[in-house]
Amino acid sequence: MRRLRMTIGDWIIHADLYGTPTADAVWAALPLDSRAETWGEEVYFSTPVTVKLEPDARDVVEPGELAFWVAGNSIAIGFGPTPVSRGAEIRLVEPVNIWGRALDDVTQLRRIRAGARIHVEALPD
Repeated sequence: MRRLRMTIGDWIIHADLYGTPTADAVWAALPLDSRAETWGEEVYFSTPVTVKLEPDARDVVEPGELAFWVAGNSIAIGFGPTPVSRGAEIRLVEPVNIWGRALDDVTQLRRIRAGARIHVEALPD
C-alpha cells in the first residue's frame, strides 16, 4: 500500500492511500509544499493536482479521512465541525473525493493556524 507523510506546522501525519484516481494524482505530484488554511475544524491546502469529482464523492466525512476538494484543487482534512456542519458531523463545503486515511490522530490539527507550512512526501515501501 502507498503511504505518505504530511508535515503540517509542527505535526506529522502518516496516511495510507486508497486505489482511487485522486490518490493516483496526488501520489504523482509528490513531494509538494503548501500553506495551511483553516475553516472551522478543517485544515486544507492548495495543490498542483487537478482531478474530477468521483462518483462516490460526499460532503460529510469521518475524522482521519483525506479529502480532495475538486473546485479548490485542495487537500482537506476535517477533524470536527465546520461552519456548515449540522451538529457534531464533519461537513465540508461541498462533495469531496476521499482518497486516503490518516494513521495518526488528526485532532492535533486544532493547533494549526492559517499560513503554517505544509510538506507532503511519499514514504518508501
